[in-house]
Amino acid sequence: MPQLNNNIDKVGTGFAAFLSPPGPEVIRFTVGQPDFDTPTKIVDSAKAALDRGETAYTRTQGSPELCAAVSNHLSTHNIDIDSENIVVAPGCKQAVLYAMMATLNPGDEVLLLAPAWPSYDGMLKLIGAVPVHVPVKRDNYHPDFDALEAAITPKTKAIMVNSPNNPTGAVYYPEEIERLVALAVKHDLWIIDDMIYATLVWADYGYTSPANFAGGKERTITVGGWSKGWAMTGWRLGWIGGSTEVANAVKKINASAATHVATFLMPAAITALSLEEETQMMADSFNKRRDVVYRLLDALPGITVPKPEGAFYALCDITETGMTDIEFANRALEEAKVQLIPGSLMEGGEGYVRISYATSMENIEEGVRRLSKWLNGL
Repeated sequence: MPQLNNNIDKVGTGFAAFLSPPGPEVIRFTVGQPDFDTPTKIVDSAKAALDRGETAYTRTQGSPELCAAVSNHLSTHNIDIDSENIVVAPGCKQAVLYAMMATLNPGDEVLLLAPAWPSYDGMLKLIGAVPVHVPVKRDNYHPDFDALEAAITPKTKAIMVNSPNNPTGAVYYPEEIERLVALAVKHDLWIIDDMIYATLVWADYGYTSPANFAGGKERTITVGGWSKGWAMTGWRLGWIGGSTEVANAVKKINASAATHVATFLMPAAITALSLEEETQMMADSFNKRRDVVYRLLDALPGITVPKPEGAFYALCDITETGMTDIEFANRALEEAKVQLIPGSLMEGGEGYVRISYATSMENIEEGVRRLSKWLNGL
């Protein structure tokens, strides 16, 4: 029999084992998606495009109007990318993969700030690149620059940046992003900047793009999408932008891999980027939940948790409980009826559990109450 791709066995399944929906009696702190419906104006725009018959092939990178809308949106974050250098992809995850495919060769090493979202690891292994997991600071989950410098070898080709961060909830300081750019310039590295949570920042200094600093623009590949900030996870819409060289490579990849995203979704994506009131309402709600979940988690015995600065995750250090993170997650599900993600599903995440507070305030309060009762009863 013919054999499968040798890289497949190296690729993990991420959080899959802990994302299976439990019974209705369980509070879920696992799913990383907004608990809001997609705003009506976006849905209506897609319906109208269908009614107009916009169901045929169109421009591979996305319509000129959509790419212009993405370019304009990026400019609000002080990111200057010409609309011709924007490609709309089937989700931010696909955009990240495109960035890796465009810049990496087998054997190239990529720095990941660990614990990192596990799909990065899987994507790199799938294309034959090598993920190098560099632990962040344990007290606030921000970059450890000494560790990053020590991890660089002649094979290092890129650094992956995700701020606001999944799973840690950290938002890197502007001066930290500037230092990451300086590191990349010093060692001639690509920077893949995953800004998927850029609209969900609770810190007072905001999301900062590596492209804002000297030497950053030409080596930064910016990826993002509509999933988190616009409650559009199932729409599978993302963007990628960078230099003309990068954009031309990504256009070739997308033409071979996906042709383009659904034509009738393009007007809806433009509509989404024009919204302010609806997206601000969702962001404000998550910010309020952040305050509540942090206050409640911080009071739990054996739990240490820095205050989340963005996205909708809290990463809890549970080592003082004496349990491994897998044991903690399994017992929390069985004994407290609370489902969460064990950190060791991500390299460098041993001793942590991730909680998503993208759920109702009632679920947050009841879920943490159950955890408190369980932990205090041990």
